[in-house]
Amino acid sequence: MGTPLETHEAQAAEIVDRLEETYPDSTISLRYSNRLELLIAVVLSAQCTDERVNSVTADLFETYGGAEAYANAPQEELAEALSSITYYNNKASYIREACTKILEEHDGEVPDTMAELTDLPGVGRKTANVVLQHGHDIVEGIVVDTHVMRLSRRLGLTTESTPERIEEALMALVDEDDWQQFTHLCIDHGRAVCDARNPDCDVCTLADICPSERGDSEVDLASGDPW
Repeated sequence: MGTPLETHEAQAAEIVDRLEETYPDSTISLRYSNRLELLIAVVLSAQCTDERVNSVTADLFETYGGAEAYANAPQEELAEALSSITYYNNKASYIREACTKILEEHDGEVPDTMAELTDLPGVGRKTANVVLQHGHDIVEGIVVDTHVMRLSRRLGLTTESTPERIEEALMALVDEDDWQQFTHLCIDHGRAVCDARNPDCDVCTLADICPSERGDSEVDLASGDPW
């Protein structure tokens, strides 16, 4: 078992420093070329790997050119195009309904506020944060996915269990300049080392400051990727 630093703020800063050194090129792995494509990719990524989403959107984005095309697409047709994605029927509905609302209420443009984004069908705070950060260069929170949930608890930054409460806790600890990058670093480390069920503590750059080190780590704390 490692020994965390004396304060949660110091622990958070050290985690960011070490992970930035380990993953210097950490960034979003979803592929997109505009804000609408980003929004759709993030909606599709819930409880699905980015690799799978990228493989599907490569053809999807060529087939549907914009919000109007998605809004007017028959449900069955769009669902079929998404059939290899988890919960593809629901996600097809969300995309169609969100695009309809974007056309009717936002002149066809993806909105740039948290309130307007989370008012779109299928869009929660996590998705909205990603769109704001990578689509509008607005950082007003921390994206909390399953990797962030798992690592922030394992590393002793919070004992909260919901994405909303975890985000609140992290925003109070992580330097605001690092809010966006914190998520990418956690995702990279979660995929490479701090796996949900079999974390490789022997090679972990954070082992000496991790209270869950040496196999005491929790299993994944979320049943799926919170939207």
